[in-house]
Amino acid sequence: MTKHQIAIVVGSLRRDSINRKVARSICAFTPHALDCKIVEIGDLPHYNQDQESNPPEAYARFRQQISAVDGILFCTPEYNRGMPGVLKNAIDVGSRPYGQSVWDKKPAAIISASPGGIGGFGANHQLRQACVFLNMPVMQQPEAYLGSVTDAQFDEEGRLREGPLKELVLQLAGAFADWVDIIVRSRKLLAEDAAHAAKAAAE
Repeated sequence: MTKHQIAIVVGSLRRDSINRKVARSICAFTPHALDCKIVEIGDLPHYNQDQESNPPEAYARFRQQISAVDGILFCTPEYNRGMPGVLKNAIDVGSRPYGQSVWDKKPAAIISASPGGIGGFGANHQLRQACVFLNMPVMQQPEAYLGSVTDAQFDEEGRLREGPLKELVLQLAGAFADWVDIIVRSRKLLAEDAAHAAKAAAE
């Protein structure tokens, strides 16, 4: 399997966020298939269409980082039954100007983790709705609503300790690596077919 470049977008700005730790664990469990890097979103100014012609440096940096990767891993908490505002802002920044979205066709997975029992279900599905509109093929199964997550389930390096949660995240990690590989290879095959068809039509 090809080792794919993955951008991790964490919906929490907290330094010791459990979602950040889950994201790191997923990538630690699939080093043969995923080369992960957290793309920070806390410095992005609020999206403003007036700035599209002369975007802030943070906009340009973020868009370049997302454009450069093969896939996106979203890990987010839930705030008031929805995704955090900072995450929605990052999605908007990456999607504009109209017709120049950096999210287009990027394979993705959405994980929501919470100390609460429902595991960020509302945020997960709100984010999934945005990804569908942005034409991102999102991994369907296994679903990833991680409930009752606490800091005690992670070691000093921020990785999951042995236990049921680690077993579930291992399944998620493997599924996500396979999902990215399938989508990336499919896109390459489609591009090759289109090139062959264009060549044949020109001959």
